[in-house]
Amino acid sequence: MERMFERALFASRWLLAPFYGALAIGIMVLLYKLIQELIHFVLHAPEVNEAQIILGVLTLVDLSFTASLLIIVMFSGYENFVSKIDHSDHKDWPEWMGTIDFTGLKLKLLSSIVAISAIQLLKSFMDLKNTSDRELAWLVGIHMVFVVSGILMALTDRIAAGHHDK
Repeated sequence: MERMFERALFASRWLLAPFYGALAIGIMVLLYKLIQELIHFVLHAPEVNEAQIILGVLTLVDLSFTASLLIIVMFSGYENFVSKIDHSDHKDWPEWMGTIDFTGLKLKLLSSIVAISAIQLLKSFMDLKNTSDRELAWLVGIHMVFVVSGILMALTDRIAAGHHDK
């Protein structure tokens, strides 16, 4: 009875696979939005000023970071919690894939969130005319929460790793 329960419990990890598939669909949606933004950006480039060009580029960077974040979560999560991916047939397999443990995944995830938050903040600074002081204060506050959270998480993981080394 115990062995059967453990096998069923172990097999339940496959319930996560559709979540990672949904992230792949999320990347497709981001690609659609990227194409939309790129077309808008290129068509309006001749008539806008330098600040608006920078805002357009930052939007493209933001979408790229978000898609990269989804890739990290999708592959690392799948390999950590569902099944290893056989990458022997893939010559261009990135070195980091298959080597990120849950701690590394958390840190990469939070680092990406901090970067995305910083881009949003920079976009607001570039568009101060259309950003209220209250909105700017919230953006700075939220960004700082992400930064401090990342530092605390890294310190916690470092302390825990040091504790296990002894």
